[in-house]
Formats: sequence, C-alpha cells, structure tokens
Amino acid sequence: MILSALGVLAAAAAGAAAILLPAGRLRSATMLLALVLFPVLILGDQWHSTQIVDLRHDSTRLVALAAAALAAAAVLAAIFDRWPIVLPLTIVFALPFRVPLHAGGDTANLLVPLYLVIAGGVLMTAWRAWATSDSRAGGTGEGGVEDGPWPARGAPPSPVPPARWLPIVLASVVILYALQTLYSPDFSKSLQNVCFFFVPFSLVYALLRDVSWDRKLLKLVLWVVAIEAVAFVLVGSIEYFSRELFWNDQVIRSNEFHTYFRVNSIFWDPNIYGRYLVLVIVIAMSALLWAKERRTLALLTGFVSVLWFGLLLTFSQSSFAALLAGLGVLAALRWSLRWTLAAVGVGAILAIAIVIFAGGTPKLTPDRCNADIGGRCSLISGGVTMFAQRPIWGYGAGSFPRAYREHVATKKAPVSVSHTEPITVAAEQGIIGLAAYAGLLVVALWTMAYGLGWGGERREGRGVLRRKLWSPPRQEPERPPQCGFPQGDTPTLPPPPQAIARAAVLATFVALLVHTMAYAGFYEDPITWVLLAVGASLATIPVRDAA
Repeated sequence: MILSALGVLAAAAAGAAAILLPAGRLRSATMLLALVLFPVLILGDQWHSTQIVDLRHDSTRLVALAAAALAAAAVLAAIFDRWPIVLPLTIVFALPFRVPLHAGGDTANLLVPLYLVIAGGVLMTAWRAWATSDSRAGGTGEGGVEDGPWPARGAPPSPVPPARWLPIVLASVVILYALQTLYSPDFSKSLQNVCFFFVPFSLVYALLRDVSWDRKLLKLVLWVVAIEAVAFVLVGSIEYFSRELFWNDQVIRSNEFHTYFRVNSIFWDPNIYGRYLVLVIVIAMSALLWAKERRTLALLTGFVSVLWFGLLLTFSQSSFAALLAGLGVLAALRWSLRWTLAAVGVGAILAIAIVIFAGGTPKLTPDRCNADIGGRCSLISGGVTMFAQRPIWGYGAGSFPRAYREHVATKKAPVSVSHTEPITVAAEQGIIGLAAYAGLLVVALWTMAYGLGWGGERREGRGVLRRKLWSPPRQEPERPPQCGFPQGDTPTLPPPPQAIARAAVLATFVALLVHTMAYAGFYEDPITWVLLAVGASLATIPVRDAA
C-alpha cells in the first residue's frame, strides 16, 4: 500500500512536470518516467486478479505481450520521427477506440490504441531530446528547416495572458487528485483513475502543446475525424436496422423493454457515442459557418446531415443538449452574442416548462424524476449529501461508488459516478477539488475565447473572427501590406484558419462541458485534454501572423 501510494504520487508528479516543463531533456525524462510508472502501478494493483494470475502462470505469453507492445511503440516512434505530422493525427485517430479488458471481476474498456500512440510519441520525444547535441529538441531538421508540426527552435512564442496559467492549473489538478487518493476508501479505484487517465493524458497534453497547427494540419485533422465519424454512423445504422448491438448487455436488455432502439456503434454507451458525434458536428459546423467555396459548403452540409442522422439513433438527451450549447457558441461568434443569449434564455425556459409540465402533471417529485432520467436524481442528491458530510476534502479521489453505497444508498446498486461532474468532484474532492475544477474551467475558457471577439461587435479590429483587412500605418504609406493582402477600405475578411480552429475548440469544449453535466467523464475523457492542449497551442499564434 505504501509503495503503491508513493508510486501514484511519483507518477502524478512526473505527469505534472511534463505539463509544466519546456521542451528538452528534463521534460523527456519525466515523460519516460510517467510512461514506465503508470503500467507498472496498474500491474501491481491487479497482481492477484484472475487475468494477471493467468499471465503469471504463462510467463511466455506475458513476455510476448510486453515485447509486442514495446515493438509497436518503437515502430510508432520511428514513424513519428520520420513524419512528425503523423503524431497529432494518430492521437486524434485513436481517441474513440477502446478495448474491453477484464480486471478485478469487472470489464474495463481501456484506450489501449491511444496508450500505444502515447508510448510512441514519448519515445520519439526522448530520442529527439537525447540524440542531439542541443539539450532542447526542437522540430527542425538540418539547417534549421522545419520538418514537422513543431515550431522552429528558439524562444517560444508568447501565449495570450490566460494561456500562461493553463498548464499551472492543469498540473495542480493532477497533483491534487493524486494526493486525494491517499485517504480514499477505494484506493484501487483511485489508483486506476490516476494511471489510466490523469498520467497518460498529461503526456497527451505535453505531446500536443508544442504542435504548430497550420492550415495543412487542421485540414487533415478534419478529414480524420470526418472519415471516422462517417464509419461510426455506418456501424450504428447497421445496428439500428438489424436490431442487434455488438456489445453492452445492459443496453441490449434496455432495448428489449423500450419502444425505441438505441445504438452505440463501436462505443460502449449510446451517450458516449452521441458525445463523440456532437463534438465532430460542432467542429464541422465551425468550418461550415466560415466557408466560402460552394464545394466546401456542399460537402460539409452533407457530412453534418449524415452525423445528424447517426445522432438521432442514439436517443441521447445529454448529447442533444451539448450540441445546442456548442452551436450557441458558434452563433455568438459568427453573428451576435446578445441575440444568441436571448434565444438561449427563451429556449431554456420553454424546455424546462415542457419537461416539468408535459402531460398536465408536474414532474418535480423524486420518483418521477428518477423514472424520467434513469435514477440520476437519487445519485445527484446522494452526491450532495456526501459533500455535506465532508465539505472540505471530500471522501477521496475515485471514492464515489463505494462511499455512496456505504453512506447514502439504502440498498446495493451499481454506481459509478453521479453523472454530473461537479457533484462527483464535490463528493470526492470537496471544496478543494471544486476550486481546482472551477479554476481549470475558467482559465481554459478564458484561454480559448481570448481575443476572438464576438459577432455583432462594431468596433473595428475587435476580435479576429470579424477582423478588418489590415492596412499599413499612416506614417509608413509605402510599406506593403502583410500577407499579400491589397490595401484599401475593404469589407471584413474571412478569418485565418487558426482563428476558425480556435472557435471550433472553444465551441467543442463548451459542448463537452455541457455533456459532462449530465454524463460526467470530464477528466476521464482524453478529448478534454486534447482540446486543452490544442487551445493552449493555438493561443500562442499571433493573430496577424496567422493570416
């Protein structure tokens, strides 16, 4: 127990250091340490489980699996070193894929493909840092010519003011969660959360934060998520028309008793499938709203229509709410913040009234609330009760399932989280954890929204999404305009691709945040960490240079 606790703290400290340290040998060393520690800790925690015991009895199989994983990571590292642009694309590609593994009597759907990509990226980073004479490994080839998606060596670009705080707050969240595993009643669960999510996702943030998101890379990312999403919709459509799901017995049984049929495609849960489709729809809509070419408009419109059909088959209420939130952010950025807020307010009032009073009978009773939203009202109220019992430090990281059954529930029931992220954080981590969670949200949203401006702004030069054509200063009339743009009083220009990408990241993050209010999984979703890294990276690009 003591060694495991020390290992968790060491792994979290290595992950936090990877977030905070600049590129170089020291950061690569901490990344390697984190990469080694998190699988070792998992293996030690599950040492007496049936699956690990079977592997221990068959040492040849254990060695073969380890060798295969190491070989795959080495091959990926060589590919990333030769073609650096493949690394961010591969990370984005691997985000949805989970492999079901049995551990501790439960089935865990683990991000094994993403873990292999992370291992390859860390090995590539370490090779670049230690195989060169310069202690800072940049993304340049011979003669200082950039050969990948990393900026050239030298002084890093200055980020927008809030972006300087983002890695500090994020690293603090990782360290705090690890510290709160020490008094959790379910140390094994909290250890798994640290090692399956916080530590490897910290490495994802470190691998992506220095990427230079140019027009080529952004287009390729859009193509990757588009092809994946269409494939997932195709799988979901086959499930819907054949009335058969590939996995998740709970959803299969629930479909037998409902008048509607929910699909989950390759995902374990229809709500997670719906979350992924929503995030891709928001990304596609970001490109669609600022597109000018007819071909692009037609292609994106057809793509969004396909994803909308797939989303309908999930019957995920939380996903529809997340989609509305993401589209609301885009509408505010594209047209008017004031009118968007007014429309959202009216729509929220109408939606609440319909939900409460539909059928002529108010639905504010606990029993009716639980019946309508799958028992989540009891989980939410139980989480509030747990927070009231330990308001300062909570019951400990990863403690919600056990603490709920021991201190709140009147009968044993399968419980994972409260399905509402702030409630889960409050019950497990108390006011301390809530402060870190709220601080991360504030800094992240501030970083992503800083300098974008909002639709409807009339002041010239306010924001980059409605920017005016740059013209040379009056005192230098002979100076040519930047980026080859013509001079003169020309109407507003399309924003640069990095500005559209920042709008997409902001809207997607808001959609994800809203979804976690009904389905939790904020820290446990790698997409959260990818959006934080991309948002921080894009915030370092000067607006005028991005054109």
